[in-house]
Amino acid sequence: MTTFGNTNKNANPNRSTEVEQPPTDSISSLSFSPKENFLVATSWDNQLRCWEVMKNRTTISTVPKASISHEHPVLCSTWTDDGTTVFSGGCDKQVKMWPLLSGGQPVAVAMHDAPIRHIAWIPEMNLLVTGSWDKTLKYWDLRQQNPTWVQQLPDRCYALSVRYPLMIAGTADRNLVLFNLKNPQTEFKRILSPLKYQTRCLAAFPDQQGFLVGSLEGRVGVQHLDESQKDKNFTFKCHRDGNDIYSVNSLNFHPVHHTFATAGSDGAFIFWDKDSKQKLKAMSRCSQPIPCATFNNDGSIYAYSVCYDWSKGAEKYNPSTAKNYIYLHLTQEADVKPKPRTGARR
Repeated sequence: MTTFGNTNKNANPNRSTEVEQPPTDSISSLSFSPKENFLVATSWDNQLRCWEVMKNRTTISTVPKASISHEHPVLCSTWTDDGTTVFSGGCDKQVKMWPLLSGGQPVAVAMHDAPIRHIAWIPEMNLLVTGSWDKTLKYWDLRQQNPTWVQQLPDRCYALSVRYPLMIAGTADRNLVLFNLKNPQTEFKRILSPLKYQTRCLAAFPDQQGFLVGSLEGRVGVQHLDESQKDKNFTFKCHRDGNDIYSVNSLNFHPVHHTFATAGSDGAFIFWDKDSKQKLKAMSRCSQPIPCATFNNDGSIYAYSVCYDWSKGAEKYNPSTAKNYIYLHLTQEADVKPKPRTGARR
């Protein structure tokens, strides 16, 4: 058995397009512009990089456009809704705002007392929200130097997802803190994760009626907010290989069909339909973990990183094999479109 329980030595078994000039260390986040095919990646090499992605029917090509530096590893990124500006945060405890399309210089716009793990732009409020290991969420009006509100969390922020007016923060000790952003200064609800192990990722439903939660145990929970729909809540196993269990690192809803993708430390990404409780398509496993992934704005491209995720510690790190890749997968309609349900009218 190999280091990752994966006998496939191919980093790219799905024949995805490789992004040119990838980061020199593990990739921590990927984020597509909501308007055009510009992709940004953050990395443990202290860099935020941007590529332009060109798609012509069945072919994709990439061109590196620009990059900026942080003082320490960068952990998260997000775009403004108009696709002009990128925010990035990480271990230097600050968020930088980069007016990428105008060619402006990055400026620091937010600070925490510990590394910043997640950030999200909320266009409906014209605010940036930041989640940190200092056990706080902060809301930032970019016209002001100080946060407009500091929300205490029960523990370190490990995951965050926003679909206005729903926001969910996942913390250490399996806490899930829900907010109604129409009343952002008050917790809407706090629950314990339905999964038994540490929360790794979250994704609010596109209709804001619930959320997905993924954990270290190779399992995903599907949770509804309305108590009348609690019979629709369920959990399922994924990213497992016999007795080997891998972390679910990324949850992303398809922007058109509202199916979703999981990506894990087993090097696989899989498309699912939560409403019919079906696996739509399991892709071939890569030779290293997939720490992060995202869809582009129309769902035609699924970007995913393939690199060492440090889940097996420094002793398993092998510089000769631990290369860093970002791949672009052209999604097929049949793989992401919900299948007709059994007995459903056609």
